[in-house]
Amino acid sequence: MFLLITTGSTLAQTTEPTYNYDEAKAGTYILPDPLVNQAGKRVITKAAWRARRQELQRLFAEHVYGQTPAQTVALRFEPIETDSSALDGRAIRKQVAIWLTNYPQLPPINVLIYSPRSTKKLVPAFLGLNFSGNHTVHADPAIRLPLGWVTRTNDQTINNRAIETDRGRAAGSWSVDSLITHGYALVTAYYGDIEPDFPQGWRSGIRSVLGDTSRADNWGAVGAWAWGMSRILDYLQTDPLIDGKRVIAFGHSRIGKAALWAGAQDERFAAVVGNEAGESGAALSRRWYGETVERINTHFPHWFSTRYKFYNNHVADLPVDQHELLALVAPRPLYIASANGDQWSDPRGEFLSAVQTEPVYKLFSKTGLGTTTFPSLNQPIGQTVRYHIRRGKHDVTPYDWQQYLRFADALVR
Repeated sequence: MFLLITTGSTLAQTTEPTYNYDEAKAGTYILPDPLVNQAGKRVITKAAWRARRQELQRLFAEHVYGQTPAQTVALRFEPIETDSSALDGRAIRKQVAIWLTNYPQLPPINVLIYSPRSTKKLVPAFLGLNFSGNHTVHADPAIRLPLGWVTRTNDQTINNRAIETDRGRAAGSWSVDSLITHGYALVTAYYGDIEPDFPQGWRSGIRSVLGDTSRADNWGAVGAWAWGMSRILDYLQTDPLIDGKRVIAFGHSRIGKAALWAGAQDERFAAVVGNEAGESGAALSRRWYGETVERINTHFPHWFSTRYKFYNNHVADLPVDQHELLALVAPRPLYIASANGDQWSDPRGEFLSAVQTEPVYKLFSKTGLGTTTFPSLNQPIGQTVRYHIRRGKHDVTPYDWQQYLRFADALVR
């Protein structure tokens, strides 16, 4: 069964010279029903959903993100540094290197943890990858700089190497102090430790040793980053400060896509937060609005499987759409967020994707979003599934973190 969605005039699946920001032209499209399997049988029980869930995971792996290698990888956790009086005595700072034991030629995943010092209990944590190095999430001079390739951040960046003047540059997007005050740990790692973000970056990342580059469904960088989040979770489940059963996968933009894919595959994550994850993340791909499948595959050819490119001009032929990715988080809590200054990520498409998870959450006797009405700015809505659209640009702001902390307090603690 398919769901017919009408939001404007019918739009043919053709290459367009421009990108659409007119809701009236977003098109009429048909969404696959998450509760109808490929044999055409409706899912009506939790047990049947388990089989459908595996089927959807397989379809996303085959057609979008690529196949995540199933083999177990031996890990070695190397404590690098612990400071029990960080942030003026309010936090414990840890830095840990995760080595892939069987692949000593690969760099470690360098993990930074800030955990509240004021409690002796295991604490819940937000786990998210950062874009330019751990040293950018806080001005703390003790944070180690990454040694490998980093995204160019300003005109002073030389040869894509981390520089001291970038310390704390992204602090406004991480709200470390707020998380510590609210009793949460922040866990982060530089996504380039897993795979540098450029087309040939796989040669020095995990995809150089795992996967099969000759296959059209070989995993892309988004899949690699998601895999890395699960490896960090492996470590967190051994950390004496962290409650490994209350770790929330968090991500913004391209890492929002990775966080959603990580949460869809790895049910150990207690909840998932996708901040402006947009096209091929939280937004419906069948809508012609903002970024498109063709645009994302053209400009970021390394993010997804080769097979995904087959759908550049045939999006309606995809066997899945992103509401089904979000549904894979069920029955766990899910938060999707947009910004009105980020129309490229298609805020309404993200909202509609969250709306379409409702039948799956209902199967577990939970209310998902609980509404089909698009909210006003800065008016969060929902229950087990939450959504907001705030004022501002493509970013993570203190306002976003306020909502995520309230969400976590209500549903994860």
